[in-house]
Amino acid sequence: MTQTMLKFARIPGKMPQKRDSKLRSADFDEVYQNYLETKAREQASRCSQCGVPFCQNHCPLQNNIPDWLQLAAEGQMEQAYRLSAQTNFMPEICGRICPQDRLCEGACVVEQSGHGTITIGAIEKHLTDTAWANGWVTPLRPRMERNLSAGIVGAGPAGLAAAEHLRELGWQVSVYDRYDRAGGLLMYGIPNFKLDKDIVQRRIKRLQDGGIQFVLNTEIGRDISLADLRAKHQAVLLAIGVYAAHRLGVPGSEGVGTIEALPYLVRANKRGLGDQVSAQTAKGKKVVVVGGGDTAMDCVRTAIREGADTVTCLYRRDEANMPGSHREMVNAQEEGVDFSWLAAPNRIVVKNDKVQALQVSRMQLGQRDSSGRQSFSVIADEDFKLEADLVIEALGFAPEELSKIAPDLKLSPWKTVEVHPTRFETSLSGVFAAGDIVRGASLVVWAIREGRDAAKAMHVHLLAQQAEAQT
Repeated sequence: MTQTMLKFARIPGKMPQKRDSKLRSADFDEVYQNYLETKAREQASRCSQCGVPFCQNHCPLQNNIPDWLQLAAEGQMEQAYRLSAQTNFMPEICGRICPQDRLCEGACVVEQSGHGTITIGAIEKHLTDTAWANGWVTPLRPRMERNLSAGIVGAGPAGLAAAEHLRELGWQVSVYDRYDRAGGLLMYGIPNFKLDKDIVQRRIKRLQDGGIQFVLNTEIGRDISLADLRAKHQAVLLAIGVYAAHRLGVPGSEGVGTIEALPYLVRANKRGLGDQVSAQTAKGKKVVVVGGGDTAMDCVRTAIREGADTVTCLYRRDEANMPGSHREMVNAQEEGVDFSWLAAPNRIVVKNDKVQALQVSRMQLGQRDSSGRQSFSVIADEDFKLEADLVIEALGFAPEELSKIAPDLKLSPWKTVEVHPTRFETSLSGVFAAGDIVRGASLVVWAIREGRDAAKAMHVHLLAQQAEAQT
């Protein structure tokens, strides 16, 4: 092992090459280029093969990272891919969009020792892209056919992960989604420069070819009721995500020119998919995005690509307390986004019902709160004005009103769905829930994890239903 691995002291860590910032900011193509195999092997060989793999412990999916890094370093790319795919239904997607700097790579012992992290995400992406190119990604084939069915509400990462696992076990699976394409936020919420939509569509086609039925343009509570689904399927999973935006709620925020982040990103992604979208883009505008998470980074970088005159990100804390990926923030700065830290709007200046500017408060940091980040407060008499004609609110998401879907469903104090901690079953028998609708707005990798775990619980439930029907 020592000849192949433990090369972190001799070989510096290096991400795949990024496209030039001026070129990439003019299109929606992915930012990072692919590793050559020699570079992927070289970077994998930097792994220290820790006795306690902190990278694996900090991965929500508990991916066997040190093992497939060693296989990759030895040139056993197919075996490395197959090992990575054992715990992750979408490794090439997680390799692209996971905030590795906050998860596996951030916990890496080599990183903590000052030698630079192992580029786990980029290697994971390389393995699976190579697998697709070489035909190593096998068709989805159930181990056996079972006659009971599961209905999954939501075709995002949690729903897709659950659908794949249940179908592998032989159950009949139907996935319902309000949009005209499957994928949820993978398709419509995450921009192409982070996740090319061909990557998502390729995964979905594999599920369709494996016998999973997708029922699109169908919203639960509007086009079909939960009661109908419970009558049709022996198990139902709610994986509907959280789509209600937190709003600024300051004077003037209802003026023309203040929009929510998600509709803005959905429209941009639809244009990228070739759809005709009548809403205006950010072209020629002075854009201000309020927020410091990954959605805010997606918005500022989309606005740059749409041809905005200026793009500013306002965040009420400082860079160190920012919840979004530091890597994405650096990419945004390279592309021309200006960051205004310790700043929060207190009023939007509107003239003739159109946004003209923001009145902004200067903030100061205080003690750390329960999240580990520092609290903040307004500095008196230090307001400033920032010109803007498009304000995008990227302040996070909350659950939508669930009473129209299931008025008897037990909810948490945060209006998320309450489930059994290990079985993922809700207060309604045979109805399960997973992903953001349970844990609140979170990461794709957590949605995949919970979709997988919920599917295991649904499998047990379906087996019991099957046994009962046979007696």
